Amino acid sequence: MTACGRRWRRMGLAAAVVLAASCNGSPPKARVLPGPDAPGPTDPQDAQCRAAARDPGRVTLHRLNRAEYDNTVRDLLGDTGSPASDFPPDDHGFGFDNNADVLSMSPLLMEKYSHAAQALVEAAWARGAFGACVLDPVQPEPCARELLKTFARRAWRRPVTAEEVERLVAFVTLARQHGDAPEVGVKLALRAVLVSPHFLFRVELDPAPTSTAPHAVSDLELASRLSYFLWSSMPDEALLQVAEGGHLHEPEVLEAQVRRMLADPKAHALVDNFAGQWLYTRALDFAQPVSRYGFDEPLREAMRQEMQLVFQEFVTGDHRLKDLLDAPFTYVNDRLATHYGLPKPGTTAMTRVELTGHPERAGLFGKGSLLTVTANPDRTSPVKRGVWVLEQLLCKAPPPPPPDAGGLAPAVDPTLNIKARMAEHRANPGCSGCHTLMDPLGFGMENFDPVGRWRTKEEGGAAVDASGELPGGKTFQGVVELRAVVKEDPDLSACMTRHLLTYALGRGAEEEDRCTVRDISQQAEGRGGRLTDYILAIVRSDAFLRRRGEAEGPKP
Repeated sequence: MTACGRRWRRMGLAAAVVLAASCNGSPPKARVLPGPDAPGPTDPQDAQCRAAARDPGRVTLHRLNRAEYDNTVRDLLGDTGSPASDFPPDDHGFGFDNNADVLSMSPLLMEKYSHAAQALVEAAWARGAFGACVLDPVQPEPCARELLKTFARRAWRRPVTAEEVERLVAFVTLARQHGDAPEVGVKLALRAVLVSPHFLFRVELDPAPTSTAPHAVSDLELASRLSYFLWSSMPDEALLQVAEGGHLHEPEVLEAQVRRMLADPKAHALVDNFAGQWLYTRALDFAQPVSRYGFDEPLREAMRQEMQLVFQEFVTGDHRLKDLLDAPFTYVNDRLATHYGLPKPGTTAMTRVELTGHPERAGLFGKGSLLTVTANPDRTSPVKRGVWVLEQLLCKAPPPPPPDAGGLAPAVDPTLNIKARMAEHRANPGCSGCHTLMDPLGFGMENFDPVGRWRTKEEGGAAVDASGELPGGKTFQGVVELRAVVKEDPDLSACMTRHLLTYALGRGAEEEDRCTVRDISQQAEGRGGRLTDYILAIVRSDAFLRRRGEAEGPKP
């Protein structure tokens, strides 16, 4: 199958109509059609979704990623270090590093888990983090049994059986047989808990693993789904008790837990891990603009905090999620305000400011972190910026470039602005179609230099041209009009849903999830369109509450 063919399968027929001409090397002539998830008044897929059963899909046994591991040992043991920083990097799938299908286990990682468990247990034991009972040198088993039962229940996110507890207590007997003190055996048992698959993985069981009939996840499995979605960490005692009582599937109980958890500081994990990847904030760590732009570590940190603080308001506030596109406020300190050309707040601390009189800075497209990571080190990149909008906001990513695309890049002519240089590039038949989709969106941000400063002239002296024309004839002038076009796109809500659902489930939202994405998007917008509304619609969905097995493939 060709690259374009693979893309059509993922995007669906409607968006493929737009893309078809692009992959053939000529610009599309037809109007822009709604993408695969956007409901339309005459869309036959809307009627199909209303009648279709929902497939909740399946999720591979889910290993804790590095962020989840660190947060879990923080909440379990009070460890505020970052033991997972010594682990191998996590792979990414569908844009996120919590995708279960790519979170593999290697011998090196298992060795790292073993070393981390030993260090964590020793440090926590020294702090007295395992309870108040005292190990009797003669009969240590009663205290050890209670200590290990309590700890394993929390670490494994479920009640433990008597048999499991006795297997752990056996380490105490083993230590005595070797002439060691009881605490040596207890520490070994604690380490065993931390290297168990029940700790390292989020275990969900199918009654019939090869059956594709959907079934509800258990309340305890749902508790872990919820806590790792909102907190990137283990359930707390309140959530665990509700799950053990069998009440978490009750709609009013589930909603109450979601609202409680979003109000908890641990929900900042959504900022760090969901938004950090969806909005590319994490990528700022690796940006290295050339020295002439004056980019330094204080500026990097201010840009990072700006995006985090803005998104945090969408977690806890009353803003519609779509308003990320044009939110009329931001957070700056004196360094970042000077960089942006805004009035200085008079402090090194990040301060909330209204953007009255500076509409160019409103919303995502005015944020220095995003503008920096979607540029080249020494110049802007309309292609990178345009692709970011297509992929992260509209879910209409173009296909991969042809193999020889690297040799087709336009020469840098300082007398031409970048739009004119890109026009030469689009003259190549192999490039013109897809660049017709990508480039105009990036041109709308050309008033921002590679580190997000406002400019009216490019470095060579050519005047910036921030106008664009999209397939179908829609035109805009500059970033303010561009973001209005994107905000009005019928695919925006569904695309945001796709990214959030992918992160929530730890698996890709595929074509079979199209109707689920529609349901969630429509429910969330109908309830007000806040991030909380999207989250509640997701956790109420069959995709979150249910799962199925996987049919056996043909025998080899």
